[in-house]
This record gives sequence, structure tokens and C-alpha cells, in this order.
Amino acid sequence: MPGIRGAGLLLLIGALLAGLFAEDPVGPLPALEAAGLLGFGGVCLIMAAGIVEGFVRHWTYGIQAVAASGGILIALLVTYASRDELQAVLDRAIGDIAVGRTVVAPGGEVVAARRMDGSFLVQAKVNGRETRFIFDTGASTVVLRAENAAALGFNPETLTYSVPVSTANGAALAAPVVIESLTVGSITARNVRALIARADVLHANLLGMSFLERLESYEVRGNRLILRGKDSAG
Repeated sequence: MPGIRGAGLLLLIGALLAGLFAEDPVGPLPALEAAGLLGFGGVCLIMAAGIVEGFVRHWTYGIQAVAASGGILIALLVTYASRDELQAVLDRAIGDIAVGRTVVAPGGEVVAARRMDGSFLVQAKVNGRETRFIFDTGASTVVLRAENAAALGFNPETLTYSVPVSTANGAALAAPVVIESLTVGSITARNVRALIARADVLHANLLGMSFLERLESYEVRGNRLILRGKDSAG
């Protein structure tokens, strides 16, 4: 079944690309969950092609393919159900966390790994919605991309671009907003001052000082960014 198997391979490639490069949510799902679903769909299609081909050869081959596919499917479901525990074990085993991941250490610290370009990508929630930030002590406030505004609960039609800002692309205007809740791992800050930059000004959201100054401390240790929240954050 070349057509079914080819569709499965395309889904697997899509899962790989989403997992490596997607920073914004894919529809209603966080990028990593979307990648997982795409990969699961791809594996199912490839297994379905194997089952059909088995029955075409002989019914005994078909039964064997069903049994093998069932075992693989059960293993995938168990792995998905235990994904958080498995990732925590893997993080400890390799002594570092995967690039682009944000994890909560046993002591409550939030840890992110340095990317190949030297920056730190931090997974967060803005008003309960998943997004990602680049850690940036040079930004006086949290800065959001206009492209993400609607998905994060801000009405683009109500934004007033009145605050001058300096970016890598030159001078621009941004709209002041207040983020009701900004959560990074186990740390939540409320009523955080932020700016929304005009479209095409930023390539990523910036986790700036209006959030970082609310922390107990933050530091870069080797290839890790470590954030420590206050007991009464916000």
C-alpha cells in the first residue's frame, strides 16, 4: 500500500518538523503535543499498510501484522501516558535537558537549556495559553509579537501602538498591555506589564525584565538558565 505508507511518512516528517521548529501553538494544541499526534497518526497509517499487505499475501500474515501492530500501539499509548515521568528520568540520565524544553527541578527551580544560537527558549503560558519566549535581560518589559496577540487573548483591534521601542530591525512602535497571568514552569506572576510589537518587528516573544524582576533570582550556569520564583510570586 504505497499510498497509505507514503501518507504515514509525510505525517512523520510533519511531526519531526513541528517538534524541531514550531514555536507557536498548532491550532488549539501546543507544538509538542501536535507533533506527537502527527507522529502517532503516521505510525498508525504505516501499520495499517502493513496489515493490508499481510492479508493480501495470506490471512496468517495478516493476523501476524495485526498482533504486531497491536503490541506497538499499546507500547505507544503506555509511553504517551507516562511521558512526563519518562522525560524527567531522561533529563536526569543525560545530565542536561533537551534544547527548547523547560523543566521544573526537584527544588522548584525552572531550568531551560541553551540553544545552538546561544539563546534560551522558555516555554510559558500567557493567560493560560501556551507560547514560547526568548530570555532577554536587555528588554525592559515582556514583549509579545503582534502575530501572537489574538491567540494569547488580546484583541488586535483595541491595541494602541504608542510606545517607541528599539529593536534589531530599528525603531518601531508597540502597544502597552497588562498580562493577567504569566506562568513559566512552577512560577506564576500576575498583572505583568508588557508590550505588543507591531507585526513583522520581532521573530520571537521576549521574556524581559517586567517578569524577571519579579523572581527571587535568575542565573545562567553553563548551558542552563535557572529561574527561581518567590514564595508569593505576583
